[in-house]
Amino acid sequence: MIVETATDNPTRTVANVRMHFKDHGGNMGSTGSVSFMFNRMGVFRLDPAGLGDLESLELELIDHGLEEMGEGSGEKGEKQIVIRCAFANFGQLQAAIEARGLTPLSAESEYIPTTHTELAEAQATEVMQLVDALEQDEDVQRVFHNLA
Repeated sequence: MIVETATDNPTRTVANVRMHFKDHGGNMGSTGSVSFMFNRMGVFRLDPAGLGDLESLELELIDHGLEEMGEGSGEKGEKQIVIRCAFANFGQLQAAIEARGLTPLSAESEYIPTTHTELAEAQATEVMQLVDALEQDEDVQRVFHNLA
């Protein structure tokens, strides 16, 4: 699990995150201790309406760093086209998307797990409760995990 935070008081934030892990039966590792299990990628989400031929879009964007392209859904279940690239190619791919006259619904970096872990239902529920508790913390920006 990777937890991104932004704070004006690092001591408070570390204590809060450590408390959440402890309350849910986990341990907080040191900075970067699980980063090898994730790839940092640039992620663009596009509205599929008006995109035209997705295959030609994909072929064009491959030359600008596109690694993955597929369908996804937003928070309200609306369909989206999800485009991923290596984080190093983020600016190049963004310029190519904008040059094509497309406006992304979102453009950000995400940590994508390289492998997924399957847990028993009770353990998975506990992990999701931890994720929820972390996301409720005012200093936590985003939480990434490899739970299948």
